[in-house]
Amino acid sequence: MSEDKRTGAEEVRWDLSCLYNGLDDPQLDADVAALVAMAANFKAAYKGNLASQLGPAISSYSEIVMLNYKVSAYLELRSSLDKHDDAVKAKIAEVQSAQAAAFGEHLEFFTIELVSLSEETVASLCAKYYLVENHLPWIKMQRLDKPHMLSEEVESALSKRDQFGSDSWSEFYGEVEAELRFPFAGEEKTLEEITHVVNHHEDAETRAAALKALNDGLKGPFAKYAARTLYEIAGAKAVEDRERKCPHPMTARNLENMIPDAVVEALHTAVVTNGALLAKRYYRLKAALLDMRTLRWSDRNAPLPLEDTRLIPWNEALATVLAAYESFSPDLAALIRESVRAKRIDASAVPGKASGAFNYSVVLPGYKAASFTLVNYLGSARDVSTLAHELGHSIHGLLAANAQGPLMFEAPIAYAETASIFGEMTTFKYMKESLARGWNKSAVLALIVDKVDNIINSVVRQIGFSNFERRLHGAKTRLSVSELNAIWMETVRELYGEDGEVFTYEDMDHLWAYIGHFHSPFYVYGYACGELLTHCLYAQRERLGKDFERKYLQLLRAGGTKNALELLAPFGLDPTNPDFWTEGISLSLGALVEKAEELAVELY
Repeated sequence: MSEDKRTGAEEVRWDLSCLYNGLDDPQLDADVAALVAMAANFKAAYKGNLASQLGPAISSYSEIVMLNYKVSAYLELRSSLDKHDDAVKAKIAEVQSAQAAAFGEHLEFFTIELVSLSEETVASLCAKYYLVENHLPWIKMQRLDKPHMLSEEVESALSKRDQFGSDSWSEFYGEVEAELRFPFAGEEKTLEEITHVVNHHEDAETRAAALKALNDGLKGPFAKYAARTLYEIAGAKAVEDRERKCPHPMTARNLENMIPDAVVEALHTAVVTNGALLAKRYYRLKAALLDMRTLRWSDRNAPLPLEDTRLIPWNEALATVLAAYESFSPDLAALIRESVRAKRIDASAVPGKASGAFNYSVVLPGYKAASFTLVNYLGSARDVSTLAHELGHSIHGLLAANAQGPLMFEAPIAYAETASIFGEMTTFKYMKESLARGWNKSAVLALIVDKVDNIINSVVRQIGFSNFERRLHGAKTRLSVSELNAIWMETVRELYGEDGEVFTYEDMDHLWAYIGHFHSPFYVYGYACGELLTHCLYAQRERLGKDFERKYLQLLRAGGTKNALELLAPFGLDPTNPDFWTEGISLSLGALVEKAEELAVELY
């Protein structure tokens, strides 16, 4: 990396010694052996005895889960730093084999026997054991899956072969994707680097050339492999859904998210109608601001000419995010500072590293909460927003882990995005107010445009992804690359208009091939759900005043113990209301598009 492109993030790397000191750390092998033994002992002690021993069983099961988090977290985090590391791959395969065999053989009985307990038995166990009463939300969550559970023998077999199932295709896909190189401007770009040019370069022709390089690089062998991966994942899911008597492909995910099917359908409908119309209205404004009649797809995230496109140093980005969180809640800012001090953030963008960004929060043995954040920081304003987003996940994980422990801290995907999007919004508000105080209306407009881009990507684009999945999982035959291209373009046109209406669609028909989230079926609609839910929540700040922060922190600490209805009730919100999602679109996308239009008229 040339000196003028360095941000200071190059030296920001994880310290994973709180887990293990390396692949050859003897404690790693000792812990894997302990997991196998603990699983066997658990079955011997509690199979057939949950009706009287559920309290001690939950305690023992929690110990297994925490040790498993420690082992799995280390291997996954190490793997994300270098997808080409053969030693890490080999260790992961070795450990997963031991985990699958032990857990499949010894732990599958637990959930099956747990959900079979009568309501009266559970009630008496709550009176007998504090741990049972405390874990009642988790028990109820497990019982939601009762109609779709198979026999212990079948569940055990599925668990044992899981490492060779659809997840293995996804894992290898990640390795192949990390090795992709895209020839561009005399250089070999990684996926992260070429998408950065597409989304952030100030020159339209350069963006278009980069998109062509990206699309061309996805064609051929990689597209075929990506198509086969989707086929294996969708096919395996279809078989399992039939056996589990799931009425439709989204049943399992909706149950996991604790959101009724009708509410999920209402979300999709609201975005396809209201959200899509606002998106097209906004992109017409953006075309005018870019002095274009029609946008190319490569212009979708383009910075405005008036936008500050300088390279933002890492320290400045971190200081901005910290100040924004501090302006809302010093408690949350303190959690971020501790993560920085403990070296729980890895920010360097290097070849071989996992693309994108993620947060990995766990509860380690001793009930110790830990959270690790990965970003590929390249110095754009959007990278600052991504940092604010992922650190929101981090504080959510830490608060919930400390409050709920290993079995109940993970929030379902649909509202696991709440804290991350809230963090983005808080950072946006902080930056906008700073610019407004300096009477810099052009910069405010640029900031709003960037925020609208992000919201559309989180809402409209993700529902487009979800609709692509819905067609994919509804297919009766194996789909070819050309058929997947056609479905992809169909879902794009549904939301953004026909070719030439708002966008021209050259060089983007293979872009489905690099969307890794498709390997976790129907994960993507959670982004749209979280974005709109959080905007409705955020709008209550002024009404609730000082009481808002307390209620909000309680929401984060709830982790996975409450559904969306229970989480939002203290704020006077009801996601089952048919108008909820439409109001969320209006409060977020609608309000910002109107403000952007007002500023554009005033300035130009």
